[in-house]
Amino acid sequence: MGSGKVTDWQGKHVTVAGLGVSGVPAAKVLHGLGAKVTVVNDGDDERARAQAAELEALGITVRLGDGDTLPQGTELIVTAPGWKPDKPLFAAARQAGVPVWGDVELAWRLRGPDAAPWLAVTGTNGKTTTVQMLASILGAAGLRTAAVGNIGVSLLDAVLGDEEYDVLAVELSSYQLHWAPSLRAHSAAVLNLAPDHLDWHGSMEAYAADKGRIYEGNRIACVYNVADKLTEDLVREADVEEGCRAIGFTLGTPGPSQLGVVDGILVDRAFVENRQKNAQELAEVSDIGPPVAHHRPSKEGASRPHFVAPHNIANALAAAALARAFGVPPQAVRDGLRAFTPDAHRIAKVAELEGVTYVDDSKATNTHAAEASLASYESIVWIAGGLAKGATFDELVAKSAKRLRAAVLIGADRALIREALARHAPEVPVVDLDRTDTGAMLQAVTEAKRLAVAGDTVLLAPACASMDMFTNYNQRGDAFAEAVRELGAGA
Repeated sequence: MGSGKVTDWQGKHVTVAGLGVSGVPAAKVLHGLGAKVTVVNDGDDERARAQAAELEALGITVRLGDGDTLPQGTELIVTAPGWKPDKPLFAAARQAGVPVWGDVELAWRLRGPDAAPWLAVTGTNGKTTTVQMLASILGAAGLRTAAVGNIGVSLLDAVLGDEEYDVLAVELSSYQLHWAPSLRAHSAAVLNLAPDHLDWHGSMEAYAADKGRIYEGNRIACVYNVADKLTEDLVREADVEEGCRAIGFTLGTPGPSQLGVVDGILVDRAFVENRQKNAQELAEVSDIGPPVAHHRPSKEGASRPHFVAPHNIANALAAAALARAFGVPPQAVRDGLRAFTPDAHRIAKVAELEGVTYVDDSKATNTHAAEASLASYESIVWIAGGLAKGATFDELVAKSAKRLRAAVLIGADRALIREALARHAPEVPVVDLDRTDTGAMLQAVTEAKRLAVAGDTVLLAPACASMDMFTNYNQRGDAFAEAVRELGAGA
């Protein structure tokens, strides 16, 4: 089970590590292929027992509360992406010479001979938006496609389902890439790199190396961020197919083999003839939605400009680069960007109350995402905090200090943000809510309303994960929106 395609699963002893979103479908697929499947799981709670009962009814062995012991006879481990590489189970596998795959690797190996190529996207932030923009552009070109991977449709479903695709827009996390050694994309993009998940990867170098795996074996284009040298370095280090090109995207004027912006127009100087002299217009910046609500206070009677957050322009350029690498015509880029609507909890305007705009960016689960969010507004009452995941906040606060009217802090690791504010923005008033219950959000929004004045933005951009207080960032964003509505009703 080294590197080739496994065609005969009959009787193979496969251990699936972890129940949950990827583990249960992987176990079912492998069982259906004839493998002898054992599922191991750390937890032994009510949900795990229900999932175990469902699998055991099919004849799959499940071991709850013991995710560290390698079952006897295991020939392959298929792991949930979130399981850390330093788990004893994987040390035992290495010692026994047992390969470890993630669900992405499994999907890659199970693809048929005429399978749709993958256009793959990773990065610390913007992955989901970029993949959805890409799918919208590909769809506008008349191609059968779907946004899959770390988003929406599972890759196993996409690969094994009845639906036929021309091309797949694939979002991949650093976890998934770590466990996907043989993945080879048609073209791929690393949008940006900033410290994240360092508690999982162990170091920034290991995190970057896992992100860089997305470029391995690319056939047509490795898309990188001109403003982020780390992404370009990963392209230089990648072992790609002969003829694969490095394609940069920039918010400035593009050079040859780049996409960029000139006078509010998205321009391609990569996928055109004679790129030294020629450029192709793709779309206008105003085709990228949605504009940021009330970015700058306007003078009385003046109309507010259509302002698109810079990171969203970068996402659109990366999506356009991958689509153009696949041969999509310019008009489809414009039409796809116009048709795209972002998911909830991504810089989403919730309401305007008494001249104050309330914006939900609960998806800003790390400092890099929060920095992009904070850069989109002039005067902010910032609601932040949660699980820091090993992050530090000094750089974020120092860069954003001049935009902050006040800060309201919630969650388990809020002291880290409070201390960074004390060091870099001592004049900014801080309300520290010593609560980690879900009801804390209503109090946070109430405090933010008290601190804000007309023209301000109350911005939920936590810079932290949500699991200390909420099931996920969606629930956190919903709690914020609900609190805003409650305040509005009482206004």
